[in-house]
Amino acid sequence: MPAVEMSADQPMRVAATQEVVDYVVAAGIAPLPAQNDLVERTEKETGDRAGMRIAPEQGALITLLAKMASARRAIEVGTFTGYSSLSIARALPADGHLLCCDISEEWTRIARDAWDSAALSDRIELRIAPALETLRALPREETVDFSFVDADKTGYAAYYEELIVRTRPGGLIVFDNVLYGGRVLGDDAKTGNAAALREFNPALAADPRVDVVMLPIADGLTVARKI
Repeated sequence: MPAVEMSADQPMRVAATQEVVDYVVAAGIAPLPAQNDLVERTEKETGDRAGMRIAPEQGALITLLAKMASARRAIEVGTFTGYSSLSIARALPADGHLLCCDISEEWTRIARDAWDSAALSDRIELRIAPALETLRALPREETVDFSFVDADKTGYAAYYEELIVRTRPGGLIVFDNVLYGGRVLGDDAKTGNAAALREFNPALAADPRVDVVMLPIADGLTVARKI
């Protein structure tokens, strides 16, 4: 049975056991066949790095959020093998455009195959270069509807500043791994990714340009809506 945490003065919370996660995934937007195949290929070809892929329940939420934002123009920072980009691209209209920023030819080669398999390649543009260079080269116009950031955590603040000025009012920017395995709560989070997130998370929550919610889904997901 799934573990349930209860107390007299707190709302009931269900622990995210594998049984609960499987139930949640089954109740949401079903992964594309290409996404299911991609999970297997990622685990087979990337080894220990397979955990960099977003969870299926996150993918379903990203698809729904992009649809709710009526996204037509989207940006992804950090593509890896393509699960999240498929989640975004499937929510776009036929003439929609997703710009993927990554630096790895090796991992994005797998992503390209997945995009072809899902017949979504025509909506996706991949640029292999440091993401900040790619973002800074874009027009500083509020035309982006949806962005997803899942790259180096030390770069989140810089990515955000480039994305927020290019996001339309009402547009969404979503950040992954904001809990960083719970290490953002540790007193030893003084350097590296955990320290960067520990600084970024409250700064984002206090930014008057956005409404923000942090969700304890998988490794933590923050959704920021530009006001």
